[in-house]
Amino acid sequence: MTAEARTVAGGTAHPAADAAPIRRRGEALESAIYGAALQQLTTDGYARLTMEGVAAAAQTGKAALYRRWSSKEELVMDALRASLPPSGPAPDTGSLRGDLLEVVTRLRTAMVSELGAAVRAIMGELDHRRAHAFLELVLERVVEPTTALIAEVLDRGTARGEVRPGTVTPMVTDVVPALMLYRFKMCGGGPVELDPAAIVDEVLLPIVRPVRS
Repeated sequence: MTAEARTVAGGTAHPAADAAPIRRRGEALESAIYGAALQQLTTDGYARLTMEGVAAAAQTGKAALYRRWSSKEELVMDALRASLPPSGPAPDTGSLRGDLLEVVTRLRTAMVSELGAAVRAIMGELDHRRAHAFLELVLERVVEPTTALIAEVLDRGTARGEVRPGTVTPMVTDVVPALMLYRFKMCGGGPVELDPAAIVDEVLLPIVRPVRS
């Protein structure tokens, strides 16, 4: 068994607790710590995540963590905040369907990523009260930007005559993230449950298309 890693039951590899610390500072050190925290969330879950385990995985000392965060809750919150990607500008493919497919695909990519798995670990293990702050962060950084992109795309479609006037409401823009979060949690979140084309063609477009006489 090497000094770099030990294999635990189930085949998950973790850096050895006695691995020599790597000298890093500032952003480089924080990035390593955040990466280690997210990896441990996805492999071991929130309950089993410890400051000691994160320090070992990041190959740094516990003191480096406790100088920055007083608890694992604070550490995990900052790791999520630093890792959640910006939503980016609204796509402009020239068609309503193409734009909606791009927005839904972005959300699906985020949900099936390692970061998405880390968020699921938190939400699955904590009660609503304890998970509230994490949920607020996900709403602020993922859900609300997605609904804003959908609204922008639909507004553009309205101007082109592809969307029925008066259709772009908060209820309609919430449909996609609400559906995807439900299917991800309740149905396993596989390719069938989160197929962007099916979500756009079978759900959103029928809601907003103009009524043809």
